[in-house]
Amino acid sequence: MGEYDVKGLIPWLYYRDLPGAMRFYEEVMGFEMVVDQGWSKIYRIREGAYLGLVDGEKGYHRPSDTKPVIICLNVHDADAWYRRLVERGVEIEEQPKESERLKIKVFMLRDPEGYVIEIQESLPGALSI
Repeated sequence: MGEYDVKGLIPWLYYRDLPGAMRFYEEVMGFEMVVDQGWSKIYRIREGAYLGLVDGEKGYHRPSDTKPVIICLNVHDADAWYRRLVERGVEIEEQPKESERLKIKVFMLRDPEGYVIEIQESLPGALSI
């Protein structure tokens, strides 16, 4: 490990209703909050991969109706995630489908304020990340 190695990544998402976003990421997605700064929360997705939720009245940016970002989660079993989310009442925007060309199974949903979440499973022969 060198002095310029990156230890992790935290994309920050800005919300009008931070408690609603927290409920979604904790109760629906099953992520664990690891840092609570009051106006911002950091959730562990896995070691080195985190998601930051920010109160839009207090953060660097303000919430916007335009959400030009997709949170892509590469998972072991897209079908299991699909069942879990449907059981928890999540509306799936794009149903699971396989792409033979990309060698992935993928589906899409939105969080409570419209950020797109892509659930993606790498199929045999896919480039691994």
